[in-house]
Amino acid sequence: MVDFPVLSLMTFLPLVGVLIILAIRGDEEVVAQNTKHMALYVSLFTFAFALFMFTRFDGTSAEFQFVEQSSWLKPLGINYHMGVDGISIFFILLSAFLTPVCILSAWDVVKTRVKEFMIAFLVLESFMIGTFVALDAVLFYVFFEGVLIPMFLIIGVWGGKRRVYSAYKFFLFTLLGSVLMLVGLLALYSETGTTDMPTLMEANIPIGLQYWLWLAFFASFAVKMPMWPVHTWLPDAHVEAPTAGSVILAGVLLKMGGYGFLRFSLPMFPDASAFFVDFVFWLSIIAIIYTSLVALVQEDMKKLIAYSSVAHMGFVTLGLFTATTQGIEGGIFQMLSHGLISGALFLCVGVVYDRLHTREISRYGGIVKNMPKYATVFMILMLGSVGLPGTSGFVGEFLVLLGAFQVDTTVAAFAATGVIFGAAYMLLLYRRVIFGPRVNDDALSMKDLNMRELGLLVPLVILIIWLGVFPSVVMDKISPSVEKLITNYNARSAVSIEPAAGSAQHDHLEGKQ
Repeated sequence: MVDFPVLSLMTFLPLVGVLIILAIRGDEEVVAQNTKHMALYVSLFTFAFALFMFTRFDGTSAEFQFVEQSSWLKPLGINYHMGVDGISIFFILLSAFLTPVCILSAWDVVKTRVKEFMIAFLVLESFMIGTFVALDAVLFYVFFEGVLIPMFLIIGVWGGKRRVYSAYKFFLFTLLGSVLMLVGLLALYSETGTTDMPTLMEANIPIGLQYWLWLAFFASFAVKMPMWPVHTWLPDAHVEAPTAGSVILAGVLLKMGGYGFLRFSLPMFPDASAFFVDFVFWLSIIAIIYTSLVALVQEDMKKLIAYSSVAHMGFVTLGLFTATTQGIEGGIFQMLSHGLISGALFLCVGVVYDRLHTREISRYGGIVKNMPKYATVFMILMLGSVGLPGTSGFVGEFLVLLGAFQVDTTVAAFAATGVIFGAAYMLLLYRRVIFGPRVNDDALSMKDLNMRELGLLVPLVILIIWLGVFPSVVMDKISPSVEKLITNYNARSAVSIEPAAGSAQHDHLEGKQ
């Protein structure tokens, strides 16, 4: 453990960077260069703090660590309360790791309003980390919703032709869900008299109220995931967002919904979660199958990867609500894996878009001849997305399906078809772009990956393979927290979904077959 507030430093250091950037003066070119360097240094320092915290983290404990607590809104009993456990620590690392990657990816691409762009990303990083370290529901809500503002600006100012429409659609969808969550939060506070999340996880909330609170929180988390049918903002947002915006949106922001389920829905409303489990299962199945079929007919590379994200998030919600050890651990691992793989895939799309200024699959073909390095990196990422054994994508999907088979074989069988559809659309994309017939000479004159692009993509490729071969790096640290979550869930819910936390039994639930 450490004797200084590492979580607060990590959360607010990007905002200190914002203040320094605001003070930078000079001609436009000098300001742009100094701003980019300052944003990069601040994000790297934040990542260094995250790594320091990771090295000091006790992976054998299920308790919250590095806890910081002080009075905030004293008359209301609302505190500034922060801490991390095995569930949140990897999301913090993912946020801190992808931010400098995004800043470097935009280094030579963003030409206008560079200062404002970097400020938006640093503010976004601060809110993302704050979301994952907050242990007070009001503090969580402030960070959780604060993310909307910089992301709205990133899409709306630096996006494509339909950026304003996409930005407003993103904002209104997520805001609508958030309003319901705020109402639920107020009801939760009036019932329990506290907003302290560890306390709320132990509180006995009346079953009738649990149902309404579960639906209120579900509205917000489902939009953020996004789950079918409230997923329609995501393809538009991805297509119009700049490459860096797509990377951080797919890499971290989509994970906040899943994190919310783990922090609120399952531990605080266990009876309601058990009651609505079939509802979540079938929404997840529809997301997996329907969006995979939609991805098959896409002509835009970004839109295809965006729809694949909805399908992958369907696996996550399926795994989390099985309330089995394998299902929840698989869901968490799938979120981390998807953050790396989809982020890297959007970087790959950005590489060819910067050269040819189109995302249409039909405009490319046969680029393996002139871009062999790109073809190799893209192949590994594509296979990771498909879930090839030896990549991180396999571990998450396999554990989710294993957890689902323990609970409902029909649901698991439908979910397994998503693996086949995923292979179909990703292999089709790869064949058309990399090995397809020559469409135009422009595509065949594109230069291969430069050093900056290799420097961004190679670490991601290494991480994807490393986590696929050695998943215990993640599993060992998340297991105690997951076991604690499942034990409390089973003890407090009237309907137990798993026979026993961590049990090796594979007995099926009565009435589910």
